[in-house]
Amino acid sequence: MPLLPLSESIATHVRDGASVALEGFTHLIPFAAGHEIIRQRRRGLHLIRMTPDLIHDQMIGMGCADRLTFSWGGNPGVGSLHRLRDAIERQWPQPLAITEHTHAEIGAAYQAGASGLPCALMRHYADTDLDRARGAQLRTVTCPFSGERLLAVPAITPDVTILHAQQVDRNGNVLIRGIIGAAREAALAARRLVVTVEEEVKQLDAPLNAIVLPHWLVTAVSVVPGGAHPSYAAGFYERDNRFYLEWDPIARDRGRFQQWMQEHVLSSRDHAELLARLRVAA
Repeated sequence: MPLLPLSESIATHVRDGASVALEGFTHLIPFAAGHEIIRQRRRGLHLIRMTPDLIHDQMIGMGCADRLTFSWGGNPGVGSLHRLRDAIERQWPQPLAITEHTHAEIGAAYQAGASGLPCALMRHYADTDLDRARGAQLRTVTCPFSGERLLAVPAITPDVTILHAQQVDRNGNVLIRGIIGAAREAALAARRLVVTVEEEVKQLDAPLNAIVLPHWLVTAVSVVPGGAHPSYAAGFYERDNRFYLEWDPIARDRGRFQQWMQEHVLSSRDHAELLARLRVAA
């Protein structure tokens, strides 16, 4: 497991046209990695996340993605993702194909991928508009034992899963604590796992309910303090609520959005410089 600068990690493991899961539920959202993907001008990505928010809005608005698989998308506590909506409704900066699931379906699909199965099976209670909108992407099957009607969800197996975590030890094991979301399943389902962390330590001290991703699962790690900003990292810093509020008017206007991305992301060499431009202490 190599310890790499983030720019090298992304350049090596995220290629044009790849399926990329950037997970993080409420906190530990890999903003620094997403910004590096934007700087390196990756194109044709299939983005995957249970709850895409601001970093996906930015990546989609900068033309990185042509497909999104998700279960909910928005600016938490504020409103819509305007760059996401613009891509879907007006094909700007390019068309965006979407596959929408429920939270449970995304979790089950990751679990199927992690288990080496082609699909996940779930109870199917009633048809909804979401089922009809997805067309033939899902199937119903009959259980051979009970005769119950079940829903078959295709497995999700990302080319790369990218996570942010609190710590990596000198052996390459990664500690995640706090809200886990689908991080573990997304890590196990992926062909490669890239992680950014707040710090490197000699030995992990995993508290109750934390998870440790073993070194043999991790493809590359980059130490990026503040790498989840403006989301939070439990034990390190709080959520920057002001940023989420301020993003709404920025994202509404194409010109203002492009100017902000140029001034803050594209003009910054790395995440530390971006945080300095935002006047945020790492």
